[in-house]
Formats: sequence, C-alpha cells, structure tokens
Amino acid sequence: MNPQHRIPDGLLVIAGGGVGTLLRALAAARWPDHAGHFPATVLTINLLGAFILGWLLRELVLTGPDEGWRRELRLGVGTGVMGGFTTYSSFAVQTVSLLRSGLWALALGYLLASLAGGFLCCLAGTMTADRHHRARRARSHREGTI
Repeated sequence: MNPQHRIPDGLLVIAGGGVGTLLRALAAARWPDHAGHFPATVLTINLLGAFILGWLLRELVLTGPDEGWRRELRLGVGTGVMGGFTTYSSFAVQTVSLLRSGLWALALGYLLASLAGGFLCCLAGTMTADRHHRARRARSHREGTI
C-alpha cells in the first residue's frame, strides 16, 4: 500500500476494537454468565482470544518484518479486535464477585483457569503457527517454489 494512503494506526485499533467488542457482546448475549456461577463465557472468550493472538502474532513474525500490511493486521486485528474481544476487566470483576459471594474455590478455579489457560492457549497458538509455517515451507520446497 502506498504510504500516502496508509490507514492511521489509531484508526485501525479503534475500528478493530469496535468489531471485537461487538463480537464479545454478541457472545455474552447468546451465552450469558450468571452471578454465583462459573463465568464460562468470559473464560472461553479470553482463552480463544489468547489462542488467536498467539497464533496471529507468531504467524506475522514468521512471515516478515512488522511493516506494511503485517503492521496493519497486527494493529487492527491483534490490538484492536482481540483487545476488544477479550476482557480483562470482566475477568477481574467476576473474580471479585465470586470472592464476595464467598465462593472462594470457584474464584480460585476461575483465576487459575484464566491465567494458566490463557498462557497455554497463547502457547498453543504460537505452536500452531510454527507447524503451519513449517508445513508451508515443506510444501513450497517440494513444489520447487522456494
């Protein structure tokens, strides 16, 4: 893309954030979490977001420098969409809500599932990108297009 026609970074993040927030709101409306119960919807959203973000960022690193369309994709989808889709604030509020309700074990389980699960999902995303990249390179090598 011609540098004179670049979409401003902030606009990419704002537009992506709007899309991500809308997706999260739709998921939360379809599968609402209820007070005093395990917040499965927010956990699922955050774990899915961690996987996608890990995959996306690793895929971008493996395909070239952080410039041009890669930078725009990172900002628009990585920072914007995934930032709007995932929700640390809801995670924190729901954890505190469970604690205030005296549901210590549930709060601890949610906390551990969110933190350890987020790490593991991000790791799985990066490993998936690595496998995809290796398979693509092997296919290109077999086809003689390297």
